[in-house]
Amino acid sequence: MNTTPSSTLHFTSTTASDRPRSDQDQPRVDALADATADAKKRQRPAGGRALVLGGGGSTGNAWLIGVIAGLSDAGVDLTDADLIIGTSAGSTAAAQIAGAAPTELLAAIRAAAPQQRTGPVGTHPPSDPAGRRVPIRPVVDHMERTSRIIAAAEDAADMRRRMGAAALDMDAASDGSGQARWRATVAARLPSRRWPQRTVLITAVDAHTGEPVVFDRHCGVDLVDAVAASCASGFAYRIGDNRYIDGGYRRNENADLAAGYGRVLVLSPFGGRTRTPLEWGMHLAAQVDELRARGSRVETIFPDSNSDHMFGANAMDLSLRPPAALAGYNQGIALAGQLTEFWG
Repeated sequence: MNTTPSSTLHFTSTTASDRPRSDQDQPRVDALADATADAKKRQRPAGGRALVLGGGGSTGNAWLIGVIAGLSDAGVDLTDADLIIGTSAGSTAAAQIAGAAPTELLAAIRAAAPQQRTGPVGTHPPSDPAGRRVPIRPVVDHMERTSRIIAAAEDAADMRRRMGAAALDMDAASDGSGQARWRATVAARLPSRRWPQRTVLITAVDAHTGEPVVFDRHCGVDLVDAVAASCASGFAYRIGDNRYIDGGYRRNENADLAAGYGRVLVLSPFGGRTRTPLEWGMHLAAQVDELRARGSRVETIFPDSNSDHMFGANAMDLSLRPPAALAGYNQGIALAGQLTEFWG
């Protein structure tokens, strides 16, 4: 367990929109803005506990479930948090643990043991001459494309607007069928399609404006749509008249949304790392400093050195989900003793 992350990951800042909107579009925009503000007001019980689940792709989701299941089996139940914040893969995990027992979710991941599906059908995951995995081409292309956007941006707000514009351009060149397929994929991953009664916040970014959005059960957006939007890293997901991109373009962990909580536990599959300039202040270490300055006790959990190769460029390799989940489970078991007093 780490208490002071030394490296970093993704985004924030709120900007006003100058995009023309129709009269029909505006009420929904206003409603979501109000819901985001209300969500922030509701999340501040004195001494409450907040669980923050960061992004990290398919392997990151599996690792998150593994850590939570390991801690649960060792007597530390994170699912009873007063607030759960989910971003990207973490949004899926947040919805999953709200609808099923962590041990059941872990068993399902380990039983599935899927083949790597991002290369040509019938091929094995690529490796170099030494037998090590080589990042798959679509992931490499996405990383290169987004790295160029980050390098060209003036600040985090500009970066989010550029990311949104790029996603909208990709959508304009597609036939639009991916939306329905993605929603069905996300829906199949969730044990329940209803928002839980506990406070769960799911982050996204408005693709047109670059403005952060926080979904919760009061916002009028279906849980499946909220999770699908939070995980939309390569395209803009449509909800009504609006489009959204991955919540990790706000900040990868979005732990700052737990401000006001007495204890905050952050699970970061990417180990708190960042691809953005440190001066933007988007990294996890900055979020932890902000929370502690406001009186929160904060602990972080990162993948250990034996499993961190499963994340980053390998994060979308589905064949790594079972070992990532097992690695997380073993970490959860090992860390339970240290977290018992903290989580209480």
